[in-house]
Amino acid sequence: MNGLLVYKLSGSGNDFVFVDGRLTPASGWKPEAIRQICDRRAGVGADGFGVLEPGSGRGRVRFHFFNNDGNRAPMCGNGSLCATRMARWLEMVPNNEMVLETDAGEVRTRFLEGPEERSEFKLAAISELSELQIEPAAGEDSFHFLTVAVPHLVVLVDDVTAVPLPERGRELRFHASLAPDGANVNFVSRGPAGWAMRTYERGVEAETFACATGAVSCAAVLCGLGKIDTLPWQVRSASGLTLTVNGLLSNGKLEEPSLIGESRLVFRAHLGT
Repeated sequence: MNGLLVYKLSGSGNDFVFVDGRLTPASGWKPEAIRQICDRRAGVGADGFGVLEPGSGRGRVRFHFFNNDGNRAPMCGNGSLCATRMARWLEMVPNNEMVLETDAGEVRTRFLEGPEERSEFKLAAISELSELQIEPAAGEDSFHFLTVAVPHLVVLVDDVTAVPLPERGRELRFHASLAPDGANVNFVSRGPAGWAMRTYERGVEAETFACATGAVSCAAVLCGLGKIDTLPWQVRSASGLTLTVNGLLSNGKLEEPSLIGESRLVFRAHLGT
């Protein structure tokens, strides 16, 4: 059968289209083509687009990631979980453990066997936290900025379900204190059922169902505020699925963080002729 072979994956509700870069290298992809594939009416529909190519050595995979607007991004947490699943499916690595070579550096990952189709990534370090002085809206408590592969603003709120996320998320994403690049905006709160988060994601420019690096960012901030005193820590994403953050907790600081989340292969298909 002729046509482009694509793979659709879900990372806790965030969806991604992947292609095998050995057949269609990243250098051949233009922003308009990526936007068309990610379009939910005229294309497959996705929050992001990934190209997997052979890495620099055995057990290594070069992971190129693009937001659905066609622009490159340094890395994506849920995208990395799905890239791990995809690399194993395509037999680009000899076993379930690998190193993804991304624009943000190396990310160690592994695919977890079992019916749940989950993967794990580990990060060597995250940036220091900085508290920002931003005028709070109703129900907002504090604002912290940090970089976990990509920039994140973590907003501690009374109730994530009450946040007018499309409007407030966009306002904060472009806040002057985050210029010039802006940041993903993660709202997090604790309720009777535990911790929950919602994310307004730059590049997508809308709420997404989950954000893996955002979950790590929330964990780092909550550790720093003394609201987490033991790991692993779980948080419910907007999809209803749980992300699990682990690592070392030292004097209120999260070190060597890792995250486990869904990396489910939804379907594969041929596009065009």
